[in-house]
Amino acid sequence: MIYDIVADGLVLLHFAFILFVVFGGFLVLRWRRLIWLHIPAAVWGALIEFAGWICPLTILENLFRTASGDAGYSGGFIENYIVPIVYPEGLTRGEQLAFGVVVVFINFAVYGWLLARRSRNGAEGV
Repeated sequence: MIYDIVADGLVLLHFAFILFVVFGGFLVLRWRRLIWLHIPAAVWGALIEFAGWICPLTILENLFRTASGDAGYSGGFIENYIVPIVYPEGLTRGEQLAFGVVVVFINFAVYGWLLARRSRNGAEGV
């Protein structure tokens, strides 16, 4: 039972991490110090997608699922939990690359806007 709870907790943590990777730049607009957490997280999230790796959180979840007597799953977190919600069929390599592009695009847009706003404010103070 405890292994199931830990595995479920890892799923929630994993989902929260993915949300932070994709949308954390918006939090940085409000709390600038989060940039030191968000940039490495966004780079890691994009790298996982572009390289086709399995996230270590997925491996840990499967370890706890197996320890509880459940079968783990093959593939990644997105493929197992997110794709069934968003797509009716399994994750293809092209879709995985598209997720990576979306992460990079959203974050470049947010950080570009942040830098433009910062330079505009800096120019006004001169």
